[in-house]
Amino acid sequence: MDLSLDVSLWEFAALAAAALLVGFSKTAVSGANTVSLAVFAAVLPARDSTGVLLPILIAGDVLAVLTYRRHAHWPTLWRLFPAVAGGVVVGTVFLMWADDAAVRTSIGAILLLMAAVTLWRRRAAAEEAEVSGSSGSSGSSGSSRPSRGARLKAPSYGVLGGFTTMVANAGGPVMSMYLLSAGFRKLSFLGTSAWFFLIVNTSKVPFSVGLGLIDWHSLLLDAALVLFVVPGALIGKAAVHRINQRLFEQLVIGATILGGLQLLLR
Repeated sequence: MDLSLDVSLWEFAALAAAALLVGFSKTAVSGANTVSLAVFAAVLPARDSTGVLLPILIAGDVLAVLTYRRHAHWPTLWRLFPAVAGGVVVGTVFLMWADDAAVRTSIGAILLLMAAVTLWRRRAAAEEAEVSGSSGSSGSSGSSRPSRGARLKAPSYGVLGGFTTMVANAGGPVMSMYLLSAGFRKLSFLGTSAWFFLIVNTSKVPFSVGLGLIDWHSLLLDAALVLFVVPGALIGKAAVHRINQRLFEQLVIGATILGGLQLLLR
């Protein structure tokens, strides 16, 4: 990895804010760290930014698991993992030949795709809530049992999630869409997502090291940035029951679109 640690004060501040948002997203709004991805790819070389961001994401995953570890739905996780592994392998092969320009373009395109996916997910969720409300169904907050349709969709979501998380650390919106379509409520959603990304992101480390995306240079930068993940996670834990989800998602989507366009036009 040819990564200079000589970042300016403003660049480091931007990376620190992005690291704080990683912690917040892991304990409050899953998928919001697509903004962090855009910031890292804008400040650092796009290809190298994925290796710098990965340990920070893992730190956030650990904090999320400590917070929501009892709320995971393990049958869903075991159903997803084989397809995700295939997607990770495909993403690794892509990174073996892709240069910085190709990765930057890919990340920008993935960010725009994830923004579109999130908009579609919110619209579908609103329509489903309307139908549920008109039929008088209850709003239980317990763990949900995925529908048969969601179980059939697991392979396609798993492959896409594995590829996007390997290439751009951007699997959050894909998994969010799958878990919401499967009917998960807030706590079971956060618990299942926390365990999923801790396991998947940890499994990506050997691939990233082998590709030269993680080395001692990147880990030195991570050591400085990971300190900002903890307060972000604590803020997210305190805010999760009070956050205005709709407004925050609108801001996240807007920032993600701008970040994706910036990378594509850079």
